[in-house]
Parts: sequence; C-alpha cells; structure tokens
Amino acid sequence: MSASLPESRSADSLSSSPSLLVRTRELDTAGTVLTDRDLLELLPQPEARAAHVWVRRGEGLVGWGEAARITTEGPDRFDAAVRAWREMAEHLVVRDDVKLPGTGAVAFGAFSFARTSTAQSVLVVPQVVLGTREGRTCITTISAVDDQTGPTLGPPPSLEEMRAQARSTRTNGPVQVLPGALDAERWVEQVQAVIARIRAGEVSKVVMAREEHARLAEPLDVRPVLTQLVDSYPTCWTFAVDGLIGATPELLVRRERGLVSSRVLAGTIPRTGDDEADLMRAASLARSSKDLEEHEFAVQSLADSLRPVVSSTSAQDAPFVLHLPNVMHLATDVTAVLAPEHAGLTSLDLAARLHPTAAVCGTPTADSAEVIAEHEQMDRGRYAGPVGWIGSDGDGEWGIALRCAQVEPSGRDLRLFAGCGIVSASDPAAELRESEAKLAPMRSVLGM
Repeated sequence: MSASLPESRSADSLSSSPSLLVRTRELDTAGTVLTDRDLLELLPQPEARAAHVWVRRGEGLVGWGEAARITTEGPDRFDAAVRAWREMAEHLVVRDDVKLPGTGAVAFGAFSFARTSTAQSVLVVPQVVLGTREGRTCITTISAVDDQTGPTLGPPPSLEEMRAQARSTRTNGPVQVLPGALDAERWVEQVQAVIARIRAGEVSKVVMAREEHARLAEPLDVRPVLTQLVDSYPTCWTFAVDGLIGATPELLVRRERGLVSSRVLAGTIPRTGDDEADLMRAASLARSSKDLEEHEFAVQSLADSLRPVVSSTSAQDAPFVLHLPNVMHLATDVTAVLAPEHAGLTSLDLAARLHPTAAVCGTPTADSAEVIAEHEQMDRGRYAGPVGWIGSDGDGEWGIALRCAQVEPSGRDLRLFAGCGIVSASDPAAELRESEAKLAPMRSVLGM
C-alpha cells in the first residue's frame, strides 16, 4: 500500500504518548457502490488470520494488516478488553472526515464462549479498513506518528492500486474430514442424557454443540470461502476475525448512537429444497410448541439482561420465520434505548452483558453452562461467542459466532461447529439432523 504503516503492537505499547494516526477519507469510486463481493476481492492476502471482515447486504467492513492487538482470556476477558480498548482509543490521533458508523478507529473482535476456555479473545486493529455505508465507500489507514517530524501519511491508495496488490485467489484443494470430540452416535447419546436431566427438572433448556474437523493439503485461501458465504447467505453477517470465519444469522447486539438492537433466533427446522414443502414446514415451525418454548426462553433471556441498562424495550408480539438456504428459524427483533445513566456503555459492554444468551447456552444460564461442559466434552473456543467490531466511540455490531469454522494457526486445520437447543420435548435423532443442516454452510464452501 502507498500509506506508511506501523508494525503490529500490543495495547501496552500504546500506553504512553500518542503513537498511531487513524485517518478516514471517502474514496472516489466514480459513482460505483461497492458490493460485499467487491470488498472481499480487495483483500490482499489469502491467509485466514490476515483477513478481518464484517459484511452484509452491501454494508460493512473489511480490513487487513495488524496495527495493534488486544488479547484477553478468562472470566474477565470482556472487561479487560473494554478497559484496554478505552486506553488505546485515548492514545490514538483520529482524523475522520466522514463520521459514519464504522469510520475512524475500528477494532475487529472475537471472544471465547466459556469463562474457562483456553482460547484467547482478541481485538485487532487492522492497518487498513475499507467500508461501505449509506452508499459511500471509505478507507481508514493507520500510520505511525513520529514525535519529531509529526505524522507520516501518504495519499490513500486507489481502488486500482488495491486491486493490483491483491494476490489472485486459488482453489482450495480436497478436504479430509476427521472426527471431532464426539462422533454422531456418541453425540446423540449425550443429547439423550441431557434430555433426561431436563425432564428431571435440573435445567429448562441446554444448547448442545458438536464439532467436526477438516484438514487441507495446503493452507486455506479464505477469500473464495468468504465470497461463497456472501453469495449463499446474503441475509447473514459474513465475518472473519483472527481465523474465525463464518456467516451468522444472529445479531447479538448493535449499538448506534444510543439505540440498541438485537435479533434472537431459536427454534429451527431444516429445509427440504422443495418450496411448497418448505412453506408447510415453516407453518409447522411457527406452531411448534417445542420450538416456541425454546424461542420464548431466548427472547426472555435477552430482555432480562437488557432491562437494567435501558429505558425502554420493544419486541414483536410473535416471532417470524427467517428463511435461510439450509434451515428456517423462529426470529424476533428487539430494540431498546440506553438509559441516560448507562449511555457510556460500549457495544462490547452490552455484548458481555448479553452473553451467553439462552439461544446458545440454555436456561438457567449458569446451570446450563455446567451441563454443556460435562456433556459436550470439548472446549468450544470462540464458537458461539461474540464476534464483530467496535469503534473508538463505543458503537459497533456484535453477532454470535454461528455457522462457522476456526482456522488453526497451520492454516490447514479447521474446526467446524453446529449447535441445537435441547428442551424436554426434543428428539435426539431430529437434533442430529438439525446439526447436520447447520454444518452445511461451512461444509459446502469448503467443498466437503
């Protein structure tokens, strides 16, 4: 790139004098509005850990390079990340000529699901961020600030320069499928055991996840995978953060100028591929007492978590059916307004307050988490944790990392995940079929 960019640094290295200049400018695209595919095509490198992506329906962000990184872990991972991000933001020089959501200083983040997980949670500040919002395309560059000579910043690269520097994508080769912590038969046995505990009154709902491993002959080129996800799941938020890639239909929380919004999904049925049959299945899903019970748990969990910090909350009276290519979900959109005394809460603070939702953990939360730890027999890592972005003003968007895979440091090994909500009326065989349907997006784009 033509801009002068610093080496990657930790949060600690930014705790002295201002050291990074963040500059956002609008790009002249000659009247062309960049699509999600256009943004992905500008990613210069194939490595999964070098791509930072959050896009949906023509609006979003892609970034590359690494100007700074915050890593946290354990029960305090969210609070520690917010504190470090606030400190970092205080030591950035931000020149934002556009002032739209997602401009200025931005960090992409992915957080572990469990308090006890060994997986690190991260916030990554890219060296370059390209975004589209309200039909406008903007570029943010991060450059070093020299105390002696002042900030060094060249002209922004043109779209032609970025296209020229993006390496050609390559076709990912054959994929070897390997068992996860539990094979299908043993997972069904664990689901049966969980149903017995629910019927015994220990918990009301438990979300049981399963994993699948994949191995490639060569390191994954993440760009065609993300492009296929964008094409196949346009209503989902396609993401990539530090090797975690996927397309989630579930928005955990968005904070934008004091307005809070969320999309709750719980209750699922696989699609058949036959439009008439799927309409009948959608109608049965909307009437299913088992799925409506599961969905009500999830909506109530979110509302209870938000209530102490908002002045008002609004949700639909009944869920709608969200149609995706592989499954259909019961969905409810919830909006709220932050109470004046809590106006300083960032989007990441809110994500921490909401995580884990009943849609990915269960009810009651603490008891369900214990059941999960015993019966899943794996560390979820960042699966079902918050994934998204945050700005220096605290606004941002956080989804739940679903329909995803974690690319391991080798670039060749991946963990794929899917989860199902288990209640007293659940049928283990049906839950296995549902998990297969939820694994389909990542299986398909990887050519499995």
